[in-house]
Amino acid sequence: MEQFLLVGNPNTGKTTLFNALTKANEHVGNWHGVTVSEKIKECKIGNEKVQIVDLPGLYSLTPLSFEEEVAADFIYEHNDRIINICDINNLKRNLYLTLQLLESDKEVILYVNTMKKKVSKDLIKNTENILKKLKINYFIGNPNNKNDIKLFKNKLKEKFPKIKLDYISKINLENNKKIINKLNIKNIKNAEYANFRAIEGDKMFFERYFSDKLNVEELQNIQDFNQLENIVKIRQNYIDNLYKNNKNKNPIYGYSKLDKILLNKYLCLPIFFGILFLIFYITFFSLGAFCSDLLRTFIQDVIGANLISWLKTFISVNWVIDLIEVGIIGGVGSLLAFLPQIILLFFFLSLIEDSGYLSRVAFMFEDLFAKVGLSGKSVYTLLMGFGCSTTAALTARNMEDKNAKIKTAMLTPYMSCSAKLPIYAVIGGAFFLKTNVFVIFGLYMLGVIVALTLSLLFEKTKLKSKEQSFILEFPAYRLPSFKRVLLILWDNVKLFLVRVGTLLISINIIVWVLQGFTFKFEYVASTPGAKSILEVLGGILAPIFTPLGFGNWGAVSALLAGLIAKEVVVSSIAMFNGVDVNGADMKAQTMKTITTAGAVVCFTQASALSFMVFCLLYSPCLATISVFRKEIGKKWTWLSILIQFCVAYIISLIVYQLCMLFENHNIITGIVTVLAICLIFACAIIVVKKIRKKKLCSRCGDCKGCNNCNLK
Repeated sequence: MEQFLLVGNPNTGKTTLFNALTKANEHVGNWHGVTVSEKIKECKIGNEKVQIVDLPGLYSLTPLSFEEEVAADFIYEHNDRIINICDINNLKRNLYLTLQLLESDKEVILYVNTMKKKVSKDLIKNTENILKKLKINYFIGNPNNKNDIKLFKNKLKEKFPKIKLDYISKINLENNKKIINKLNIKNIKNAEYANFRAIEGDKMFFERYFSDKLNVEELQNIQDFNQLENIVKIRQNYIDNLYKNNKNKNPIYGYSKLDKILLNKYLCLPIFFGILFLIFYITFFSLGAFCSDLLRTFIQDVIGANLISWLKTFISVNWVIDLIEVGIIGGVGSLLAFLPQIILLFFFLSLIEDSGYLSRVAFMFEDLFAKVGLSGKSVYTLLMGFGCSTTAALTARNMEDKNAKIKTAMLTPYMSCSAKLPIYAVIGGAFFLKTNVFVIFGLYMLGVIVALTLSLLFEKTKLKSKEQSFILEFPAYRLPSFKRVLLILWDNVKLFLVRVGTLLISINIIVWVLQGFTFKFEYVASTPGAKSILEVLGGILAPIFTPLGFGNWGAVSALLAGLIAKEVVVSSIAMFNGVDVNGADMKAQTMKTITTAGAVVCFTQASALSFMVFCLLYSPCLATISVFRKEIGKKWTWLSILIQFCVAYIISLIVYQLCMLFENHNIITGIVTVLAICLIFACAIIVVKKIRKKKLCSRCGDCKGCNNCNLK
């Protein structure tokens, strides 16, 4: 089956065109890493079925990131026809990639995306004049216009002419040809193209097309940096000549007068944090809390009570009824009740994303991230961590530097994901009713601060990152598309419902069994004085957490269940405290029990805050751990889990002891706490210095000495 490769710079409308041609519903994003692998769908061109391949956006065929590597690799591997999509407002910049595609001797058609419904006739006319000079097969249209798509499909039936670029003859490639011939190149008809790739130092290209293993030294001999600079200039001059006598002068696309306010060096951060605070207030304190209460009442009073009443007419075994009532209906119902808050959070995040503001956020924090050893691309990854740590960890592969990839992935769990929302809502609502929104906002900010601090520490170890390229493009501000926002919401809601219906219900059943039966498999409720499996195991580990304020088996067991999925922490607490799922509000009952001394799981205000901090920072869920093993390796995964536990323990200890200091006004306790904190930090500094990577010579890459060694 014939394939068309959809190739272009990021934010040119590739995925929009892909959806229009294939009638798919792929998500359109405004940052790197949305398409981290190719997407393939079939469509009809005339009477023939063809495949459209949506590749990740790239600026050049010389890859500098994972997504660019995916795209370039696919282009090298396939001799398919290419649809090169360009933005009419940024055509001059987009044409650099177009020239590289034409150099590869492939069939290319240029799709010029008008992006908007109305584009000036002068702009279209000038664009046509430029493309006629290039002599390329082209089409100008709007992917959202059905008539334009129909006309473009007819255009795809034609053969695309291969263009011989006249500037190639001006470049001296003789020296390169001699070396290339020695390396036994295969499967490349266009020797000139091979020379270009050699000059640009495209190692991946040579690894794919050379019969023998790539000799790095010979590749370095081929890569003439003076020649490389010359080729870049020749390409750019060629594009400039295309624009010669072009009277149309376009404003910088994406720039807006709003940026004078939103990106103002004094106002940008207050505005951003103000937006975040407003989102948290609506999600957790006002509308979100109201909708959650309504849904919870419906689940418990209408569905749960009636279902249990009906089941009791058929089932008389107590433990079976208890399993269904507490383990399944109670556990699942308590989690489903938080669905409105999750929907609201993702709704606001999708509005920020689709409006074009999210790219500005990345710009605001790029300098700060660079100071702590993170790439600008890490901004996107960590922002995604507010939604799901698992997804965020996957996007860390976009880092071209291995150390940066490992470090960024290890930091994603410190971003408070949506699975932790129920914990904050229940425990925070019980102890910080009037100030809960400030507490939740503080927890989110604490996660960010911890992540940046650890990044700075990692930078002093073997995870020191190399300087990475980061091209940030501002999409134009736009009113969020209702359809796109709904698609984002549906993807996240579907994921949550699938987790509740499969993984979470299974965990709740397992937790109920462990809590309801002894090691001899005796039903605890029917055996006076018997201790459940969880009570025994949790009791063994409980003393470890006594300095943190929650040294009881119920709280520890809830944390253990949270290792599989964070949502289960709240349902486990409700289950341990014997909360009745029928009649009264389950959330209110759970909040009441955890404030009551003597309950299986009970907190004070200080221990509640400590518990939430620990939940924020300790080990991620099982799904994230499995991604870690695949992306960064077994060693770094276990090290990451250990570091997270230690960080969570230390900070929770500090939080609890400081709270107790203020509560009791005990000077001796305060002094001991301060000394303990100083000791912990001193030990951390010593450890970091011990494992610090030996500094290398900037010239020779070694410390064994060279004539110009700057470390002697």
